[in-house]
Amino acid sequence: MLERFRSLSGLVLGPVVRWLVGHGVSPDVVTVAGTIGVVLGALICFPQGWLWQGVLIVTVFVVSDMIDGLMAKSTGTASAWGAFLDSTSDRLGDAAVFGGILLFFAYRQDSTLWAAVALAGLVFGQWTSYVKARAESLGFTCGGGLAARADRLVIVLVGAFLAGLGVPYVLEAAMALLAVTSMITVFQRIEQVRRQAKGVTGSRGSRDPGAPHGQPV
Repeated sequence: MLERFRSLSGLVLGPVVRWLVGHGVSPDVVTVAGTIGVVLGALICFPQGWLWQGVLIVTVFVVSDMIDGLMAKSTGTASAWGAFLDSTSDRLGDAAVFGGILLFFAYRQDSTLWAAVALAGLVFGQWTSYVKARAESLGFTCGGGLAARADRLVIVLVGAFLAGLGVPYVLEAAMALLAVTSMITVFQRIEQVRRQAKGVTGSRGSRDPGAPHGQPV
């Protein structure tokens, strides 16, 4: 849902991008620094119960996920390595955010139930990303769905921020929503790939998709 608004980031973050480029900062450095900031902010603040403070810190560093891409485009240095580094760093940052919330429920709220719900959100979120990566490695198109990465982050961060301000049950509601929407997104993406795979198989008739051309099965 929120992925469609990424095009607006260039207007908002343009001055920051130009400043960093002008001072010779590499997009890779921004990626790594942003990931470290997210991991430390989430794993230090959330387990301590510093929810709104942690959200502010994490949000500042999450913005770097957009800045590094804009820097690479503006300097013409976009590369497969940069895309790989960005994607793998995102997975680590997401795990830290959900891990921090899980620890908050386990140690600050003493709630095994909500810790398990947070774990479900983490698992389905990582699964969603894996489905996309694996599908694209096989040549399929896979994306979108009810809750992409940006949507998942917004849900958990808004819930944590409001909970930190004293709004009751909002974080629990956010985690439940996140677990459900992430699960639905997984199956939406799997269905995308299934339809494409079925079309490829149908176009090849009775041949095994892995068999060499001219070698019927």
